[in-house]
Amino acid sequence: MQFVKRNKIVYSIAVIVVIVLGLSSRKYACNLPDFINTYLSDGLWALMIFLLVALIFNHWKTTKVAVTGLAFCYAIEISQLYHAPWINQIRNTTLGGLVLGFGFLWTDIVAYTLGIGFGVLVELIIRKNIQKEQV
Repeated sequence: MQFVKRNKIVYSIAVIVVIVLGLSSRKYACNLPDFINTYLSDGLWALMIFLLVALIFNHWKTTKVAVTGLAFCYAIEISQLYHAPWINQIRNTTLGGLVLGFGFLWTDIVAYTLGIGFGVLVELIIRKNIQKEQV
């Protein structure tokens, strides 16, 4: 399988779209079913991390991007078990709350895995179609 370098413009646009969808999922959470609310925003956050890692390291294999993204997401989630005053002050800011979160939840681990899994699936499908066109 020949490697196809990722298009930075496409991935940048995808990151922006996912950010808008993620923020919208928080804003309009009351209009969504509970099951979707449990996973959607965290899954989109993980998908954004996957896309950012793929954008920054656009020559990496999909597997390495996925493992790095998952490790980052899991580390952030595990860090939510730590509650020192200084980190809680950061979490109480808008950006700090969005990035670091507030409390550890196993459902977030599931959502991160699903979000990055979705990114991997879409990337592999796109790559397969690109390779078909090149043959």
